[in-house]
Amino acid sequence: MISAGEFKNGVTFEMEDQVYQVVEFQHVKPGKGAAFVRTKLKNVITGATIERSFSPTDRFPRAPINRRDMQYLYNDGGLYYFMDEQTFEQTPLDANSIGDALRFVKENTTCKVLFFKEQVIGVEPPIFVELEVTETEPGFKGDTATGATKPATVETGVQIKVPLFINQGDIIRIDTRTGEYMERV
Repeated sequence: MISAGEFKNGVTFEMEDQVYQVVEFQHVKPGKGAAFVRTKLKNVITGATIERSFSPTDRFPRAPINRRDMQYLYNDGGLYYFMDEQTFEQTPLDANSIGDALRFVKENTTCKVLFFKEQVIGVEPPIFVELEVTETEPGFKGDTATGATKPATVETGVQIKVPLFINQGDIIRIDTRTGEYMERV
């Protein structure tokens, strides 16, 4: 059991027959009245986000989320195949359970697959990935404007904004949480 006063970002718990993860929390002590905990919660199974306030003494059962390292093998139509790196067992996942987590992930990349009671509830890609730029306008000598960007398509087919000096064929590092360009490799 966990009390609302012990909430931290990333904590998972069960409430009203659903599994929630704390995205944001704030302990509020108003000048008048009792203290409370203001939270933003993500339903782990449906992906919906809600805002809710709790008394610090409210208690909930913890929801153990298992994270397993699995290698993304390939996509076959609407199914994505992952292989457990310990048992070499292959698990097919449909596009609904993955969402857009694999936008920046190439085949043979290790991801964390999230399980709740042996049911797949999501996929966490690596935080940073290195991808090749497959299409962008060429950079020209003198393109040094600070903060200026241009669109570029990476090898997974996703389009992102990159600085003007990036050319086709360059390898760049991308933050998968935000989808932003980090640096040229």
